[in-house]
Amino acid sequence: MATLAPSRRPAPVATTPGARWAAVRHLGPNWYASVMGTAAVANAGAALPVGVPGLRTACTAVWALSLAMLLTLLAARALHWTHHRDQARAHLLDPATAPFYGCLAMALLAVGGGALIFGRDWIGLPAAVAVGAVLFTAGTVTGLAAAVAVPYLMVARHRIEGASPVWLLPVVAPMVSAALGPLLLPHLPAGQVQQSFLIACHAMFGISLLATLVMLPLVFGRLVTAGPLPLALTPTLFLVLGPLGQSTTAANAFADAAAGVLPAPYAHAFSAFAVLYGVPVTGFALLWLVLAGALVLRARRRGMGFAMTFWAFTFPVGTCVTGAEGLARHTGLAAFRWLAVGLYVLLLAAWLVAGTHTVRGLLSGALLAGPRPVTAGR
Repeated sequence: MATLAPSRRPAPVATTPGARWAAVRHLGPNWYASVMGTAAVANAGAALPVGVPGLRTACTAVWALSLAMLLTLLAARALHWTHHRDQARAHLLDPATAPFYGCLAMALLAVGGGALIFGRDWIGLPAAVAVGAVLFTAGTVTGLAAAVAVPYLMVARHRIEGASPVWLLPVVAPMVSAALGPLLLPHLPAGQVQQSFLIACHAMFGISLLATLVMLPLVFGRLVTAGPLPLALTPTLFLVLGPLGQSTTAANAFADAAAGVLPAPYAHAFSAFAVLYGVPVTGFALLWLVLAGALVLRARRRGMGFAMTFWAFTFPVGTCVTGAEGLARHTGLAAFRWLAVGLYVLLLAAWLVAGTHTVRGLLSGALLAGPRPVTAGR
């Protein structure tokens, strides 16, 4: 490349094609977690087993916010891929960033599920079903692709020093499809189509659950042998709650949908499975919530500040809320109703904290600046 003579013209970086869109250069796939967390507040609030005046209206507004965030972020990420392809490729080859591509799928699915729950209030049932079906299809295809592509990159291209909870992000995406898919069942032709769709959702339940069972021991083993995560990554411990709460939610969704779709023996089996599976998994989720919470408090005392990883406090807790709501329906126990309420309060508090800091970081420009070294303190 020829060397240019000194000139008083602006530096070349100011005239490069991507300079105009420099603000999105470091906009990674982890930003979709903010959409997931916002949609979780809406979707979990819709089924909360308590009567709160205005709750549905407030949740509908939050869902509309998540939809606006999704559309804005999709446009910004399109600019990122168009004008900063080198950085986009670097994200795929970065073992710390690539797993967050699972967030794209889950953001599409969470907002699509909200369209089926709330959209009818704003745009009517036919349009809501259309939006929900499109987002569900896009999210499911993207999630299945991420569940294969990201582990492949981990094996073939990435050089990884230790296990991380973010490994769960791509493999939990099919579980979100499994949990939200039954919302589409009433709008599909009866008979073989509905049965096949429900069984496909159950298959995605298995894909995600078995992949989680492979990865979760590695995550806990890393904690035991190498000690706590770096301060900025400590909130990602809450990601373990995602597959636990979402699988419980899915099991209860299957039980709700199976009656009238599958033959009686299988419908009854799904109802029994929802409780027999959901109760012990929820128990383990609560155990992990306490453990992760204790490690977060420890990190906070050691100087942990805000990072985008704070959004890990939202969506995973939201899955535990919907899981507890499902168990409350199928057991009739007040304990699960109050558990759902308590977890929802925690979810709402986490969303307000993460959202407030994110808005401040956007206004100051700090969150769109280049990455800073991860604090190694423990």
